Amino acid sequence: MNNKGKLWEIEAANYLRKKRYKLLYANYYTRFGEIDLIMCNKKYICFVEVKQRDVKSPALPREYVDSIKQKKIMTAASIYIASNSTSLQPRFDVVEIYTEDNKIKSIKHLENAF
Repeated sequence: MNNKGKLWEIEAANYLRKKRYKLLYANYYTRFGEIDLIMCNKKYICFVEVKQRDVKSPALPREYVDSIKQKKIMTAASIYIASNSTSLQPRFDVVEIYTEDNKIKSIKHLENAF
């Protein structure tokens, strides 16, 4: 992960904290895949993929979370839940960060993205 990618994940975590989410884990790695952020609120444990793209990008950030990536995140989430019991409902979210000249223009939180 490059420094810019790390910066976007920090920005996404801060954005979600303002929405009353609590950060449980950042960059959760398994041999099957990685989860950028694991956060929770009163009802859900959220496995969050953070994607950044320039506002001029021809595709939306969420389009880069393909079925292969989704499967890896779901497998990693299963491993996390197996070793960290929770009564919260799991959910898979995407946080899209739109930038222009490497400055954030907007952030969009897609709940239940997949």
